Amino acid sequence: MRPYIISTDSMADLSKEYMETHKVQLHPLHYILDGVEYGAELETGEMDMKEFYAAVRNGKKPITNATNVGYDTELFEKAVKEGYDILHLAFASAMSASYNNACVAAEVVKEKHPEANIIVIDTTEGSGGQNLLARRAVSNLENGMSIEENAEDIKKVIPNTQVVFSVPDLMSLYRGGRLKKSAAIIGTVLKVTPILCIDPKGALAVVNKVRGSKAAQQFLRDALDPLKEKGTLPDEIAIEHGDCLEAAEELAELVKEKYGIEKYHYAYLCPTLGAHTGPGVITFSFIEK
Repeated sequence: MRPYIISTDSMADLSKEYMETHKVQLHPLHYILDGVEYGAELETGEMDMKEFYAAVRNGKKPITNATNVGYDTELFEKAVKEGYDILHLAFASAMSASYNNACVAAEVVKEKHPEANIIVIDTTEGSGGQNLLARRAVSNLENGMSIEENAEDIKKVIPNTQVVFSVPDLMSLYRGGRLKKSAAIIGTVLKVTPILCIDPKGALAVVNKVRGSKAAQQFLRDALDPLKEKGTLPDEIAIEHGDCLEAAEELAELVKEKYGIEKYHYAYLCPTLGAHTGPGVITFSFIEK
């Protein structure tokens, strides 16, 4: 049996240190701001996240792209030539072409290398949901699961993976084409904060609208109530933010107090989603036991 690696795209928001330690292959998505293209493998690299969110606060509208088929192919082929099979976890196909691009790249590589086993999974997630799934896949690998067993386990828990998030910057939703300008202005005046989720098909859906940041945090926290009733609370939570770490940590404290969960993963929400949600966004993600 050939050894294998885990790969995923930048929507998983895994830290560079984590990926290097666990040998996770990164497939970057690009974004363009003020005519400059940014991406992990480009000479420009990634923009500092504080600088990125400051630009969005000032009304800049970044352009976002899916992964590149050519680069996907290059990365897959590199791993195969080194003797590895690949389990790739892709951003939700309902929101991006990244999954389809990875599938095309995998077929190209497998035609040239019939011995290779490349499994591409549509996580139907992004942000913290994809982050937790990638971490689970890494843990499965390191605990000795075969690539087939690992893929089946990830597919099994995808329906139990949930991402809910609050978006206080309604003008960013307007600039991203997800909200009418009039609704954004009225909502801003009334301090309305929409709560969204990634639905089972991988698309964005509005769950609720609340008044103010405290109500938004409480709504996110209380998403765990049904799991507490069933006895299926998660062991760990992923909280991602649009340059508002303090608010993210406050949410974690609320969750600890109510449910006793101790393990949290914090990260900046990547530019691909941050371009549309703006600063102040908080995503709250977990996998039901």
